[in-house]
Amino acid sequence: MPHLDAAYNLARWLAGNGTDAEDVVQDAYLRAFRYFHAYKGGNMRVWLLAIVRNTFFTWARENRSARLVFAADAPVAQHTEDDALWASPAPDPETLLLARLDAKTLNRLMERLPAEYREILVLREVEDLPYSDIATVAAIPMGTVMSRLSRARAALRRLWREAEDAHGV
Repeated sequence: MPHLDAAYNLARWLAGNGTDAEDVVQDAYLRAFRYFHAYKGGNMRVWLLAIVRNTFFTWARENRSARLVFAADAPVAQHTEDDALWASPAPDPETLLLARLDAKTLNRLMERLPAEYREILVLREVEDLPYSDIATVAAIPMGTVMSRLSRARAALRRLWREAEDAHGV
């Protein structure tokens, strides 16, 4: 089962929960097996992630999921010097606890992003795919990948700051 972790990770972020992600990945692997004869070489991981993505959209349409609805593009925030949210902390207990809380906050905020933003962020930041492979998986031009990634990062940064302001941080 090559690339199962990457397939599940993408499906999890698109579907919003592990149970639905398991269904999507299972269907995607069945499709990949059924249509393996159509595989023309190249990066197997990209081919499989494209199948996972398409399977998710089919699943979402069939289940009338609101997760399929994409929100309008968020305005791109201006970059400031205090944008350095991701520093390398020292590994003391307090820092480790804060990092764990930050990870939970990040996951919660990622779930609030539109599916098109989550998808691009997961493929780039988690799966570490180059822009060209993301364009292939998402079936969009590379320029759209770059602009969507920029907007996704800005939207996530805005949500992060709102969460900080709400908690008085």
